[in-house]
Amino acid sequence: MPASSARPSARDLAYGRVRDDIISGRFAPGSLLSENELAVALGLSRQPVREALLLIAQEGLVEVRPQSGTYVTRIDPDRVREAQFIREAIELASLSACETTTEDDERMLRALIARQRTASDRDEFYPLDEEFHRALLGLAGHTNAWVTVSAAKGHLDRARYVGMSATRGVQDYVDDHERVVDALAAGDTDAAITALREHLRFVFDDLEAVRAQHPELFDGTPPPRTGRASRR
Repeated sequence: MPASSARPSARDLAYGRVRDDIISGRFAPGSLLSENELAVALGLSRQPVREALLLIAQEGLVEVRPQSGTYVTRIDPDRVREAQFIREAIELASLSACETTTEDDERMLRALIARQRTASDRDEFYPLDEEFHRALLGLAGHTNAWVTVSAAKGHLDRARYVGMSATRGVQDYVDDHERVVDALAAGDTDAAITALREHLRFVFDDLEAVRAQHPELFDGTPPPRTGRASRR
């Protein structure tokens, strides 16, 4: 993900909005993304939109075809597994480096969980889930590693987003988070790591269930081609 600043650039704004729309499925696989239409919708010029699409293409979320256009890709299961490996390696290593959790740390994490308890659907929960995992990295001073995790997990996020409604309820994920925090508060880092690993690996169960229910979202099934970005 592009580096953040106090005031995001036009490119970063376009990147965030378009990427979120792809991950959430509002831009469906096979959709043609028009620079002109996106620029108008976002209130930006074409240049930052073009730059954002190139960044998103590096994550494999869109494919730029010369003389044809920019299309939203299908979810690639191999990229999902690769991203899961990267995410698990970074998050578990960071948590293992967390020798102690302060009372302030615990209050911050409990407050995040309390906010998650009020989420009624995946649209409300998803950004809070991201905030929680970024906060876990921050416990050992590895907040900046979230940039690496985020850039690697585009396809993973797409599978997770659909899976949040296909296999488990939102509050099931919150329960997972609470188990991690309970273990940290008890000073049991090993138990926290085990709980976090189990939480992160639910994506593999989600992946198979989602693929069975929505084969059109995945590589191997020809997606529909449209003249403009179609929203699910």
